[in-house]
Amino acid sequence: MPTGKSAQSGFTYLFVLMLIALIGMGLVAAGTLWSTDVKRAREAELLFIGDQYRQAIRSYYEREPGQPRLPQSIDELLEDRRGVEIARHLRRAYRDPFTGKEFVLIRSPDAQGIIGVHSPFDGRPFKVSGFSAENGAFAEATRYADWQFVFTAPVPATPVAGASSGAPAP
Repeated sequence: MPTGKSAQSGFTYLFVLMLIALIGMGLVAAGTLWSTDVKRAREAELLFIGDQYRQAIRSYYEREPGQPRLPQSIDELLEDRRGVEIARHLRRAYRDPFTGKEFVLIRSPDAQGIIGVHSPFDGRPFKVSGFSAENGAFAEATRYADWQFVFTAPVPATPVAGASSGAPAP
């Protein structure tokens, strides 16, 4: 005698549970891809900002060729008052895209000023190759804090002892 229940009761419930599990796995995969994309975008932003700081320090250093000097603070890069006109070597004081904090300043060994910046973030970089010539050392870095954006001042040419004064040799 039929009881009024169908023989397929419960299969729809199992189907819905499996569908929810599949959707959950898809969302986990999408979340992983999204977080990877965000990290890669922050990495690209860090490379851009670091290069901006390096170029600003170079511009500041080369502004007075007769008396080149390094900036003492980021404020000097933002507003350089050494000349008749105010020079702005850096648009704004950028923050680290990973931490949101200020960059760590790298001072010259002789304490003459700032030669670069780096991020305090200890995360492992995705990018390990394909860097520009100035950033070539980043290929060996194991964390973002090792990416140091440093301006290297050109070494002034010194006369070689015993060199001629430009007169032709006999």
